[in-house]
Amino acid sequence: MQNLRARFALTYAQKLTLLAAVPLVLAVAAIAFVVALQAKALALREITTLETELLNAKKVELRNYVTQARNGFYFVYGSASPDDTAAKARVAQILAAMIYGEEGQFFVYDYDGTALVSPRETDRINGNFAGEKDSRGTAVVDELIEIARQGGGYHTYLWPKPSTGEEAQMITYVTSFPSWQWAVGTGVFIDDVLASVATARSDVLARVQRTFLYIGVITVAALLLVFGTGMFVNLRERRLADAKLKELTQRVFDAQEEERGRVARELHDGISQILVGVRYALENTRRRLERGDPRAAEPLAKGIDSLGQAVSEVRRISRDLRPGILDDLGLGPALKTLIEQHSSRTGVKCSFNTVVFRNRLDDDAKIALYRIAQEALTNIERHACATEVKVDLRGHRQGATLVISDNGLGIAKNNTSGGLGLRNMQERVEQLGGTLQLQASARTGTQITATVPLSHMLPPESKRPALT
Repeated sequence: MQNLRARFALTYAQKLTLLAAVPLVLAVAAIAFVVALQAKALALREITTLETELLNAKKVELRNYVTQARNGFYFVYGSASPDDTAAKARVAQILAAMIYGEEGQFFVYDYDGTALVSPRETDRINGNFAGEKDSRGTAVVDELIEIARQGGGYHTYLWPKPSTGEEAQMITYVTSFPSWQWAVGTGVFIDDVLASVATARSDVLARVQRTFLYIGVITVAALLLVFGTGMFVNLRERRLADAKLKELTQRVFDAQEEERGRVARELHDGISQILVGVRYALENTRRRLERGDPRAAEPLAKGIDSLGQAVSEVRRISRDLRPGILDDLGLGPALKTLIEQHSSRTGVKCSFNTVVFRNRLDDDAKIALYRIAQEALTNIERHACATEVKVDLRGHRQGATLVISDNGLGIAKNNTSGGLGLRNMQERVEQLGGTLQLQASARTGTQITATVPLSHMLPPESKRPALT
């Protein structure tokens, strides 16, 4: 027994290694476990946010459909009396023809619950469906009529698909024609959205399970590695390096997500809405062509104009992501173009002053100063309510300075250090070894001063001075 103990006795170095390795491995496992749980919670929150955004997009689309449809025949309804049977029949005929996609249709109920228009479910026409409920007991027609009486809104319930007869969840937007006592609306099935969200949730759970498995494998491997390498591994340096790497990775992820969110908002708020209008214009043109209406070219021309707006919007987003003029002509012309576009878009009076540098800025400094100006102008547009913006770019013995000032509302005292945009500006300047100063007042507006040191100035060209 003593020989066996002696054979498996640990040396001092092995005991020291074990003492250092076991707490480290346990700590890493605990941290990884907590991080995995937090990642799961964050992913689930992002999925919930995605679901909400998708449903809101569906709601906006439905409301646009109903609004555009109403505008299309308001000239009939607006001049008709409450008992104008011919006008009602004409409007009902127009609505019955407005079918879209595989399931899309417009419906009309009078305030008594009688179905007047239902082009994909014609057996419901002239039937009274007051008190109708779905399989979960949710009131359908009565609730739609009540929402219409209140001026319009959304309702969610289960409804059989006209194409298959299978019951699925539907979101409906309904509005009212009060003088005719009509509830008019349209709906869209959201089973595809719910299926996508369910799939995303399943993927998150599967990734978390895989993460736990990876944690176990990595933990065992780390323990074996520590025992194999012994005292040659500097634990303190490794932990510091890991912490810096995690921080850098997180910053990269944050920057990526911020940029993706900005582009997503640009696409949703701009191009998406324009394309919806184009689709409606094309559908309107098709219907007019089918009826032989000589005014068919009118909505087509509007659709072409909207497509031109969409192309301009795509070009603007592309320029925001990476302006080619910054690489081709330098910082000065790029800032001038940015400021002119800002003035043209917002109507704010903008001025830009600069000089030709004896020394040129390197690429890192040019990109940083351009992004700072871009972020500052975005903040001015969103929050400052300014009527005048001044931008000044100068070179001096200590380096180069960019000053952006406005006559807006300023920034609250408790918010001068907050905000992701200001933090991004500060980090960009600090990475270059420069400084960022912020002066804000409700009377004089806001002034941002960014300075980069002389170390980021390139030698002057031999033939001619170059632009910044």
